[in-house]
Amino acid sequence: MWKELNPGLRMMVVMTVLTGVIYPVVVTGIAQVAFRDRANGSLIELNGQIVGSRLIGQNFSRPEYFHPRPSAAGDKGYDPMATGGSNFGPTSGKLIDRVKASVEQYRKENLDYGGPIPADAVTASASGLDPDISPRNAEIQTARVAKARGVPAAQIQEAIARHTRPRGLGFLGEPAVNVLELNLDLDGRLARK
Repeated sequence: MWKELNPGLRMMVVMTVLTGVIYPVVVTGIAQVAFRDRANGSLIELNGQIVGSRLIGQNFSRPEYFHPRPSAAGDKGYDPMATGGSNFGPTSGKLIDRVKASVEQYRKENLDYGGPIPADAVTASASGLDPDISPRNAEIQTARVAKARGVPAAQIQEAIARHTRPRGLGFLGEPAVNVLELNLDLDGRLARK
């Protein structure tokens, strides 16, 4: 009996060491050398303290800050331990009600704007943690942020331009603005009221 089991047991030990120890150590080592920032979560540090990640959205609700897109991650949103969309279909009454409430809130927050609202301003991403908004969404919020900070809108528009990322490789995805990086830049450059 041991004669039949012995090769299987030895193979299990070898594969466990190879795929459970050696492979993860090698991949982690390569990632730490070649992609240190990304491998460690793309964290943003301010005055020696970690304030967030470039990859995970945060909730900003005060008028002097750019607001992210809505989140369906967790009970209060933006919970990285509960990522995921609402899973409501396009004909779901709950989704329609939530989007209508988001549109109403967006209009209240941005009183100077009366045009069409970008989809990313009122719908959650699939993960619920998207850190980016569209440049159009950022432009619409400019008047509110400028007024709350007591600065000309042109200064806010310059910050948006600095933080607008183009399409990947010139054709992948859409241009985007990272909300956390933009808000941190504004805090660093412009005094709040």
